[in-house]
Amino acid sequence: MKGLVYHSAGDVRFGDLQDPQLGEETDVVVRMKLCSICGSDLHIYHGGLAPSRPLFGLGHEAIGEVVEVGRGVKRLKPGDQVMLPGSTGCGTCRYCQLGLVNSCERGGMRVYGLGRELEGCQAEAILVPNGDFNAIPVPDGVTDEQALLLTDSLPTAYMGCVNAEIGPGKSVAIIGLGPIGLNAVECAFALGAERVYALDLVAGRRELAREMGAVALDPATALETIREATAGRLLDCAVEVVGAAVTTALAIDLVGKSGTVSVIGAGLESFTFPVQAAFRKGLTFRASICSVQRYLPGLVPLVQQGRLRPEQVISHRLSLSDGAEAYRKFDRREDGALKMVMAP
Repeated sequence: MKGLVYHSAGDVRFGDLQDPQLGEETDVVVRMKLCSICGSDLHIYHGGLAPSRPLFGLGHEAIGEVVEVGRGVKRLKPGDQVMLPGSTGCGTCRYCQLGLVNSCERGGMRVYGLGRELEGCQAEAILVPNGDFNAIPVPDGVTDEQALLLTDSLPTAYMGCVNAEIGPGKSVAIIGLGPIGLNAVECAFALGAERVYALDLVAGRRELAREMGAVALDPATALETIREATAGRLLDCAVEVVGAAVTTALAIDLVGKSGTVSVIGAGLESFTFPVQAAFRKGLTFRASICSVQRYLPGLVPLVQQGRLRPEQVISHRLSLSDGAEAYRKFDRREDGALKMVMAP
């Protein structure tokens, strides 16, 4: 089969990958229908998370059609349309039953596209372990593009907002307006936030957040502007979606007394936590990788009702064979690049 293959830092090619083969009786093979690039894929693209052994498939966001099932698969059959959460669990331990695949007790959480252990989703076909748990039927009333955003981007944004304790009447900062950050702006409003400040270096991304109803700010002037607008009280909540030390520090600076900071930017930088400031403010600080399976039951109805429109962050629709160019544009933020969606 064909797919996007990591060769080395900055070198992604459309090339040959081994066809997926059922190994365990609970495995499922899915023919990819749509896949997309996540911001965290850029860590691999830059060489930061890549294992020493090159030549593996990339990507962890996809939907598709079941084409083959193992003998132990009970809920799925060939022809079923499914979405694939970006990380997988065993599906049977107590944590997986709660949707907490990042705490899976049997083999641990695995993420597509980090190496040969679990090949990526940016390919013509995908091997899904524990298919009854990790391949989820596309719900009625959800389009293909919405389903694709439900595999990682929207649940991560929603988790970030929930962890920030956003609720009715709250004031919020969303730092970083890539696809997940823009989804987080919409989630914050859906959770009842009274005022949402949206911060990004890119003016075009700030404008998109402004169209959603947010107050768009340049990060360089955001603290001063927010301090003045709130008479020094600062904000109730902040969601950091970049994964950098400087933006994490900014998130802490932007919240006031008893504020809550949620970090979902999957960065690689070390960060010195300001303990004294946290004590002084009575700060709550949370950082987490998203367990998609946990948040889907609450998110799907919001999409079905039209209260969340995650597909609005899609900027490009391309062929999988154009994947190398898609990565290049996404990395350089060219041509208004946000969510890059690819089809076989």
